[in-house]
Amino acid sequence: MNKPYVALVGRPNTGKSTLFNRLAGRRISIVDDTPGVTRDRVVAQAEWSSNAFYVIDTGGIEPYSDETIPAGMRRQAFLAMEMADVIIFVVDGRAGLTADDKEIAHLLQKNKNKVVLAVNKIENASQINDTFEFYELGLGEPYAISAEHGNGVGDLLDEVIARFPEEMAGAELNEGKRIAIVGRPNSGKSTLVNALLKEDRVIVSDIAGTTRDAIDVPFIYEGEEYTLVDTAGIRKNAKQGDSVEYYSMIRALRAIERSDICLLVIDATKKALDQDIRIASAIKDANKAVVIVVNKWDLVKKETNTMAEMEKEIRGKLHVIDYAPMVFISAIDSGRLHKLMPVVQDALAQYSRRIQTGLLNEAVASAFEMNQPPIKKGRSLKLYYTSQPSDSPPTFVFFLNDETLMTDTYSKYLEGRLREAFGFSGTPLKFIFRSKKEK
Repeated sequence: MNKPYVALVGRPNTGKSTLFNRLAGRRISIVDDTPGVTRDRVVAQAEWSSNAFYVIDTGGIEPYSDETIPAGMRRQAFLAMEMADVIIFVVDGRAGLTADDKEIAHLLQKNKNKVVLAVNKIENASQINDTFEFYELGLGEPYAISAEHGNGVGDLLDEVIARFPEEMAGAELNEGKRIAIVGRPNSGKSTLVNALLKEDRVIVSDIAGTTRDAIDVPFIYEGEEYTLVDTAGIRKNAKQGDSVEYYSMIRALRAIERSDICLLVIDATKKALDQDIRIASAIKDANKAVVIVVNKWDLVKKETNTMAEMEKEIRGKLHVIDYAPMVFISAIDSGRLHKLMPVVQDALAQYSRRIQTGLLNEAVASAFEMNQPPIKKGRSLKLYYTSQPSDSPPTFVFFLNDETLMTDTYSKYLEGRLREAFGFSGTPLKFIFRSKKEK
């Protein structure tokens, strides 16, 4: 069942992101006192009274600004309003009615029937009188709420779901597999999201750091539901920057943790740098599936073996994820883009793969026979059997006579043999070694 969309719109700093986080049930949008922190349409699933829906946080609308970022934010907000089934217009009860509120209300008149007016920052009953002036906007009853404390949000949501299209009422929560798109700033992550969706879904500009939130985007490919997560570029020493940049980095790292697979986007016109290595290590440490996406391939001067040589160079830098498949694309013109999702699907399949116990033990026993483990402290390592208790990532438990006899080199050898036998392209393998007393 398709889920309805609920868009939060309003001028900057009225508390839209705070309300968004409350509806989503977790801190997704960055909340800061600086106007304009949220720039793109940030999407998450929410639920109220057994009705699941997508809630969209938008950047604040500045009606009269022609600057690149505010203009992009305004365009994204308008797109959100067009696709929304219900629009929550968030105004600031403390600041009172402003000229910008009136201008936005004028823009909303053509969608008046799907607009619910929320007067935010009403913390107690003594402030209720502050809501009355908003009747002037001509958008019906103003609902007094405190997004920060939750006051009045239930009544607001009752009105919201009452306006859902009948065929969308009672939809259930389902995010599908989560695909986190990560990389350095300005590597083309947002352009890749837009190319996959075939729409201008997130703001794209030459200004590094345009994306500040981790942006969830529903995506359907060949009938399968996914959630694309466009993340802020992970910068070196982001903690030393302003609070918004620091929290953007935290959001990106958290997006990796909550993903099923990561697309590590590399700029083909620049060499892989320390930031790329750190991101690759974060993906490895989080035990997530991964595909390396070499973007901006259209800008590279081609000669014989250019692709092979670049792949060798990148793999030399990113050896920590040497199991990751690599796809060369141009997101800006969708060049070679059709090759990406089949590789992603295969990596996800490998990530959740289970190996039959008999086949697994045959492969591991063969590996021990072909290359005996080194003798350590005068003792030799003995294998009893191997099991796979879980997947995502594939996890293997090796029962040995003494786990302390296992070396990193031999563990790496066993990983190579398992990959040779079963593939596992794009997925890390997790090994657990346990001692088992001989009878």
